[in-house]
Amino acid sequence: MQTVGKLMKVFVTRRIPPEGMKILSAAGVCEVSLWDSDEPVQRDELLRGVRGAHGLLCLLSDRIDAEVLDAAGPNLKVISTLSVGFDHMALDEIKKRGIRVGYTPDVLTDATAELTVALLLSAARRLPEGVEEVKNGGWSSWKPLWLCGYGLSGSTVGVIGLGRIGMAIARRLMPFGVKRLLYSGRTAKAYAAEVNGEFVPLDTLLAESDFIVVSCSLTPETQGLCDKAFFSKMKSTAVFVNSSRGFVVNQEDLHEALTSGKIAAAGLDVTTPEPLPTNHPLLGLKNCVVLPHIGSATYSTRGIMGALSAQNLLGGLQGTEMPSELDF
Repeated sequence: MQTVGKLMKVFVTRRIPPEGMKILSAAGVCEVSLWDSDEPVQRDELLRGVRGAHGLLCLLSDRIDAEVLDAAGPNLKVISTLSVGFDHMALDEIKKRGIRVGYTPDVLTDATAELTVALLLSAARRLPEGVEEVKNGGWSSWKPLWLCGYGLSGSTVGVIGLGRIGMAIARRLMPFGVKRLLYSGRTAKAYAAEVNGEFVPLDTLLAESDFIVVSCSLTPETQGLCDKAFFSKMKSTAVFVNSSRGFVVNQEDLHEALTSGKIAAAGLDVTTPEPLPTNHPLLGLKNCVVLPHIGSATYSTRGIMGALSAQNLLGGLQGTEMPSELDF
């Protein structure tokens, strides 16, 4: 084991799952400085903590830009993010400085797909409304049309972005009796045949789908994709679900679509900003279910993410293979 004086400095920007910390501690190659909180590290503390660091383990909520890289200095070899997304990092600046990047794809696919299905069902079948009625005394007698929603059986589902997570969502929805599975994106996917997926133009998907699930990456092309024109092409009985990135949706246009009856309901696990202010108009709507970005929030998934982020960090520090290195 190296002596303490030769240990490489690592800054971890949040309290992470213990699986990750155990790996870092057992490696014996780094001295870990931890922002020991469940809340995001303050900007000044981030700049102070990263100073002279050889490695940085961060989260999606940490903006890793030129200012952070300058504060870290020339020692910084690797940035490991405990997330599948990487739009919080200035990749051009990072690449320019020869810094390696690790992330945590694949491991959260199943958990996110499960949550997306739960969100879709909650919005479509009005589950939060039902729970509230039970609690506030609104449940009196059985009523034929009370709290009626929309079912998946015989429906058409449209998935925007049939990648790993989109495909996992589709696999879980088909056993509900979905009649057609439409998808749109850059290219047709051969593996879509498993769910009888039909590759269609976006306008066709919007016009024909009873449920629309957004699971695409955030790119310049998809930022603001779901806007007024988008919602105007949907069925008035359609349910909209987003578990990808908040910036894909124009939330003001979504609010207008929900209040004017252009669409029936929505479910969001991602918003802009995060957290969403408690007085945000979307939170006052009964036909909009908003969750606090918990797509990957199972004990097992978060544990695996913690371990993978630590392994990525160690690979970068030691100049060896990283289990999940971002190619950019």
